[in-house]
Amino acid sequence: MDINIDIPFRLNFNNLDGETQEKLMQQSKHEVEQRFGAEIKTYAQENDLDYGQLLEEEAIKNLYNHKFKFTV
Repeated sequence: MDINIDIPFRLNFNNLDGETQEKLMQQSKHEVEQRFGAEIKTYAQENDLDYGQLLEEEAIKNLYNHKFKFTV
């Protein structure tokens, strides 16, 4: 039986510096914006909220839903 688990992020454990973390955050923001951007914009406008702040919060939540593979 073959089990294939898709791991979208492969990280080197020795390279978790700020630049790498920012790159992950930007990728997550892009993914969230592609999936839910219109809904988040509408919600922000209806509730007089900052779209950028909402996008960042959702991007952080999105990162918790990913699987990571670390190499040493």
